[in-house]
Amino acid sequence: MRYSLMALAVASTFTLAACNQTPNSNESNEPTTSAQSTTASTDSANVQSTDVQSTDNVSMNITGAGASFPQPIYAKWSDAYNKATGGQVNYQSIGSSGGIKQIVAKTVDFGASDAPMTPAELNEAGLIQFPTVIGGVVPIVNIDGVAPGELKLDGKMLADIYLGKISKWSDPAIATMNPGLTLPDAAITTVFRSDGSGTTFNFTDYLAKVSNDWKDSVGVDKTVKWPTSATGAGGKGNEGVSSYVTRMKNSIGYVEYAYAKQNSMSHVALKNAAGNVVQPSAQTFAAAGDIDWSKQEGFYKVITNSETDQAWPIAAATFILVHKQPQDAKQVAGVLNFFDWAYTQGDDDAMSLDYVPFSDTAVALFKAKWNEVVDSEGKPVYTSAQ
Repeated sequence: MRYSLMALAVASTFTLAACNQTPNSNESNEPTTSAQSTTASTDSANVQSTDVQSTDNVSMNITGAGASFPQPIYAKWSDAYNKATGGQVNYQSIGSSGGIKQIVAKTVDFGASDAPMTPAELNEAGLIQFPTVIGGVVPIVNIDGVAPGELKLDGKMLADIYLGKISKWSDPAIATMNPGLTLPDAAITTVFRSDGSGTTFNFTDYLAKVSNDWKDSVGVDKTVKWPTSATGAGGKGNEGVSSYVTRMKNSIGYVEYAYAKQNSMSHVALKNAAGNVVQPSAQTFAAAGDIDWSKQEGFYKVITNSETDQAWPIAAATFILVHKQPQDAKQVAGVLNFFDWAYTQGDDDAMSLDYVPFSDTAVALFKAKWNEVVDSEGKPVYTSAQ
């Protein structure tokens, strides 16, 4: 069942899949076997019939690596796919930079990145990319007495905190936006990603759009030179950042929303470009992602700081990368088969984790791009049955 981005019927209660992860570097090109991986083990007793292509030319055991942002939904999809088809998906959550490095080096069947590659970068590497879901990056805090969504910030304040210009929670700018909220006269400790991260790319892209000081002095990238590094802390992955924030009183960090919600972390409400204070949710992510993907060359689009009334300001799409002319056509056919299944069967799972699935129209565009992935004879390695 497919859902329109702007017509989501989101259940009032969300069921979150467990996601046990251990911090791990994303700089290696070698596939890892840590607890971060998402591997669904085959259990023939649980395999159910479903509409999938013949396995003659489609591998049912595939590997991928990259972004931590979609780890919760890829974990849930992998488990459901295994139960439905017997197929195995081993996904290593090592950060977007690591995912790009590994797919370029051809050490995995697919890469994953929250920082989309430009059309020029895709052409140079011989890759295509397509988005799978939309989610959100959220600031998280550890302040005594502050409940999730209770603290409000705007983009300039958030940038100034990470620039070191706002150094205490009692700063007048924060107090003015939060009347009635008791905040400590305590130093703010900033926590950030130490690895190459698409989450960082989207976070810094947002800060650059709302703060000229950030744009001019720090910029936008998967890794940056953090102005507060001398007093802050860097962690690998969502789990590394959240671990520091959990342990350090009066700290602030940023992670993917489903991860924050799974781990009962206190997120911050943000004032968006339309001037409205919004909470992260499937609805506010969907508002930011309501765009015409047919007009985005290579599906390259960053959706932070949307001017839509109820848009979450740090929304992001997450992308899959595969080679146009793969060395092993059967393996990449398996990748496309898995995501074909996810597009068709995985919407409810995505929505249960507050990710936003794409409309039928958008999915048709993404699947049409798969025709560019061809074997040694120039024939598409996979054709969707849908």
